Amino acid sequence: MLDERVTPQQRRRAATRAEILDAAWNQCRSGGLASLSLRQLAAAVGMRAPSLYSYFDSKDAIYDAMFRDAQEQLGEWMAGVDDERPVTREVIKRGTRRWFEFCVADPVRYQLMFQRVIPGFEPSPESYALAVERLDDAVSVLRDAGIADPARIDLFTALITGLTSQQISNDPGGDRWNAVLDDAIDMYLDHAGVLP
Repeated sequence: MLDERVTPQQRRRAATRAEILDAAWNQCRSGGLASLSLRQLAAAVGMRAPSLYSYFDSKDAIYDAMFRDAQEQLGEWMAGVDDERPVTREVIKRGTRRWFEFCVADPVRYQLMFQRVIPGFEPSPESYALAVERLDDAVSVLRDAGIADPARIDLFTALITGLTSQQISNDPGGDRWNAVLDDAIDMYLDHAGVLP
């Protein structure tokens, strides 16, 4: 059902913005995040580079929209997974595996979300708030498992992002670090002294 408050012009504008974002993702997946060229992006969507400024204020605004898009995708991907209760080892393993699969499926998206590869780019407060929500969901699961110490939460995020980065960097398309993910979670939970 269409929202009657949205005008046809607003729908066209939203569709064009979405087309620009899709083209930006495609360009970055081909040449890396730093390869984003406004001239090439405009050509990909059938317009001139200055016309992009009607939809995005700057190149960083495009990166910001991509960052927000990625965080929304992660939220949809993880929907329900972080809500499983009671929290058991298997629940943590399942949630971690789901997050890992999302990340390794698209290395460029992972870089934009979790690594600082674009010099000077900072997500807007509104877009960054989505990243904080995703982290809060994971922290909630860990707290319900009995892990509240911020240092132990940092250790968890370092562990899973490290394994993810190793998989992406050293065995793209393979399963070398994927194969040790459950063992790593068991070691972490044993170290934390929770969930026998």
